[in-house]
Amino acid sequence: MPESQGPALRLFGAAKRLLGSLLATGETRLRLAVLELEEERARLIALLLLAGLSLILLMLGIGALTALVIVAFWDSYRLTAIAASALLLLGGGALLALRVLQLAKRRTLLVSTLRHLATDRDLVERERREERHDR
Repeated sequence: MPESQGPALRLFGAAKRLLGSLLATGETRLRLAVLELEEERARLIALLLLAGLSLILLMLGIGALTALVIVAFWDSYRLTAIAASALLLLGGGALLALRVLQLAKRRTLLVSTLRHLATDRDLVERERREERHDR
């Protein structure tokens, strides 16, 4: 910078550069967040379609298997076969419901963006500490 500039002009120039840098960083982080949201949306749509189709096929298969077990034991242990099939299906459903709750609590949305923002915050805090230490 030329020496002829006064302190106010230099301060104004530094503020403009800082603001430009902050805006560029913010834009980059926002683009990353939007990209992650789009990827997450596509993943969720595919996941829901596959989960729905697999649930339909599993229900049909379980229904057929349950009917086969009940018919096989119809003459001798009809009620026992029905009760055992019902308990097995309810137990499996309860275990799967617990697993779904575990997966639902896992935080995956914007993980990369949050990690980059934390890194940015740590860098800014480190530079502030170094500035204080240098004084």
